Amino acid sequence: MSGDPAGALPGTLYVVATPIGNLGDVTLRAIEVLRAVPLIAAEDTRLTRRLLERHAIATRTTSYHARSDPRREEELLEHLRGGGDLALVTDAGTPLVSDPGEGLVAAWAAQDGRVVPIPGASSVLAAVMASGVAGPRWSFEGFLPRSGRERRERLARIAADERGAVVFEAPSRVAATLRDLAAACDEARPAAVCRELTKLHESIVRGSLGSLAAAATDGTIRARGEFVLVVGSGSAREDATGAEAALTAARDAVERMVDEGVARGDAARRVAADTGLPRRSLYAAPQDDLPGAAPGDRPAQSREMEDR
Repeated sequence: MSGDPAGALPGTLYVVATPIGNLGDVTLRAIEVLRAVPLIAAEDTRLTRRLLERHAIATRTTSYHARSDPRREEELLEHLRGGGDLALVTDAGTPLVSDPGEGLVAAWAAQDGRVVPIPGASSVLAAVMASGVAGPRWSFEGFLPRSGRERRERLARIAADERGAVVFEAPSRVAATLRDLAAACDEARPAAVCRELTKLHESIVRGSLGSLAAAATDGTIRARGEFVLVVGSGSAREDATGAEAALTAARDAVERMVDEGVARGDAARRVAADTGLPRRSLYAAPQDDLPGAAPGDRPAQSREMEDR
C-alpha cells in the first residue's frame, strides 16, 4: 500500500468495518489494511485507538466525522490524489451504514478513485441473524424521523411492507418507537429488541410489538445501550399466528382431558406426544398467562452474554 511518493498513482480508499462491541470481532484483512496504510480517518480517534492498541497497530489517525469542516474532506482527498492510501473507519461497525463517510466515498468515486470495501461486523446483520423474525427479505430503515408527518409516513410504509424491517433507535426513544410501530403495524406482529449486540450485557428480547412496547414502557427492557429493533416480516407474522393457534388448540385439548378427570401432568404429556409441542408449554393453566395476552405473547426472557 502506497505512501506519498511524487508522481505516484492515486491512492486507494479502504472502507473498513470495525467491531460493534467485542474487540475480537475484527477480520484479519482489516487488521492488515489498518496496519499497512499510512493514514486512518476515524470518526473518533480516541475510540479507534483502543482497537489499534489491542492489535499493536501504530498507524497515524486523523478525525473525520459528520460535523467535520469541509476542508478536512478536501485534505483527505488531496492525500489520496497524492498517492497515499487511506482507511476510513467509524466508531463501530460498517461505515456509511447510518454512519459518516458517504461524502468522502462519493467524492473519491466521482474522481474515478479506487474504493475497496473491507467487510466485517454490522449491527444490522447481527440483529437479523439473532432475531429470527426478519425473514428472507427485509428493509433497513436506520433511524426513524423523530416526529411529524415524515415519521408517520415512514411508519405507514413499514406497516404496508410485507418484508421485515430493521430500525436503529436511541435508548430514550425505544419505548415510544415500539408503541408507534405497534400502533402502525398491528400489535400482534412479531418483533425483536436487540440491545448491546456483542457486548457484555447483550440481550435479545422477542415477542409481539405490543408486548415489547409494554416491556419497554414498564422498564422490563432497560433503556440503556445501543438498540436495534427488528420488525417481523409478513411471513413471520403468519407463522407466529399459526403457531399460536396450534398452541391454543393443544392447551384446549389438555383442558378437556383435565375436565374428564385426567391429571394435568398426564394430559400435558399425552398431548405433547401427539403434537410435538413442549410439555412445559402445555402444562400451564390458561390463567397463568398475562392478562389480555394471547398464549406465547409474552416477551422471551433476555439473555445476558459474557464478554468473550
